[in-house]
Amino acid sequence: MSLIVVLLLTLLTTSLAAFATRWLGLWTQRAVETVHLSGITIALVITGAIIGRVLQHETLFAVGRWLFVDALGAIFLGLVVVVGFLAGVYSVGYIRYDLIKGEITPTVLSTYYGFFSLFMFAMCCAVLSNNLVMMWVSIEATTLSSVFLVGIYGRRTSLEAAWKYIVICTVGVALGLYGTVLVFANANAVMARPGDAILWTEVMGHAKSLDPATISMAFVFVLVGFGTKVGLFPMHTWLPDAHSEAPSPASALLSAALLNCALLVIIRHAAIVSQTVGPEFPRRLLMIFGALSVGVATLFIAVERDVKRLLAYSSVENMGLITLGFGLGGPIGVAAALLHAINHSLAKTMLFCGSGNIVVKYGTRDLRVVKGMLRLAPLSGVMLLVGFLAMGGIPPFNVFVSEFLTVTAGVKAGYAWLMVVCLIFLTIVLASFVRVISGSILGPAPAGVARGDPSALTLAPLAVLLGLMLLIGLHVPGPVVQLISDATATVLATPAAMAASKGP
Repeated sequence: MSLIVVLLLTLLTTSLAAFATRWLGLWTQRAVETVHLSGITIALVITGAIIGRVLQHETLFAVGRWLFVDALGAIFLGLVVVVGFLAGVYSVGYIRYDLIKGEITPTVLSTYYGFFSLFMFAMCCAVLSNNLVMMWVSIEATTLSSVFLVGIYGRRTSLEAAWKYIVICTVGVALGLYGTVLVFANANAVMARPGDAILWTEVMGHAKSLDPATISMAFVFVLVGFGTKVGLFPMHTWLPDAHSEAPSPASALLSAALLNCALLVIIRHAAIVSQTVGPEFPRRLLMIFGALSVGVATLFIAVERDVKRLLAYSSVENMGLITLGFGLGGPIGVAAALLHAINHSLAKTMLFCGSGNIVVKYGTRDLRVVKGMLRLAPLSGVMLLVGFLAMGGIPPFNVFVSEFLTVTAGVKAGYAWLMVVCLIFLTIVLASFVRVISGSILGPAPAGVARGDPSALTLAPLAVLLGLMLLIGLHVPGPVVQLISDATATVLATPAAMAASKGP
């Protein structure tokens, strides 16, 4: 059986088993945590094996070529599973506090872990899909599986955020479906075997035969539709509410994994339209949406006082920067975008999980109330301090490297003026993070708050993420460099990459 199928079956089985533990009564908590940790660990191991095969320059196919993994997909698959694993480990420690405080019941606990694995399953389907319609179905499935995580607490604010999330994203992704249908219909009309028009690898091979006007219009719908799920301006309005109301580990999954899945679908379609009408059209649109997202999100970051909403707007800013990198194009721009996708996912997972430690310690997300984190919870405080500096682009951490490469790509592409504007926005973001550090992490400790860090399960994932961020900042590992190089060739549709994508 294909490793791809085994991975998906593992996550789906884990989800169903987690839901089933609700009938175990007093044994529910122990059973569901065991099922959850076992499932995400097995998924991590299988993903490592899949990526190992891709590093040997293999393109894996499964289920009649409906599923596949190339270097581009391997990067995003790795992000989904690695982020899911670390956030999943953090979940065990974090959700126990909610259980103790009575925020959730054992039955809701099994529901949380069931939807956690189901959400990972849907995201893996999205990044592994070679079927254009299945890409849309999978992205829609991520909405349906994650909306329950957003509203898991059942409070008015969380339920309102959940409804806003599902309505806006469903309407947006419906536009993406229209663009998908246009691509399929046009490919179906020109290909010798119409049934292959549903497969991305086949459509890429016939992209030059497609109708430029139809494909251009299709890409506009795809960009606006799936861009809603990415959180690009002006379709981003659901994101701060959903990310702030979900449990912190679920917020990490939403920000560090889900947004990348929708972005991958856009990039797959951008590769098609680049072959059909030339690269300038998709790049121009990506640059416009990316630059606007960076600028608008920066203004919200500067005034936001809710730590999770601030991190959510930071996600809009960084997804805008990644989109801008793809829009700048060229080997440097695409490589910078892919590296920044990795860097942002690691940093944002750490900060959202770290914000969970703030909630556990202070019982609030309001930065005007949160003071003296470093004095009350030293380990959490240190990691949050370093995490905010890293997310702000301070060397020697990973985000600095990819931001520097993005600016280099912009200057090389002749957009020096735009890079100057972006650097101003990035400086404002860094200043906003320094404000958080000085006021909430380094400030005086308030009276009446118990001293001590949360459990080891809420600290270990943060330490691992911090180590990965420092590692990539000092020296990008060879396998990551190879994946980014091969994925860049896929995005730019070089002949070697196209030959490899056809598979056996």
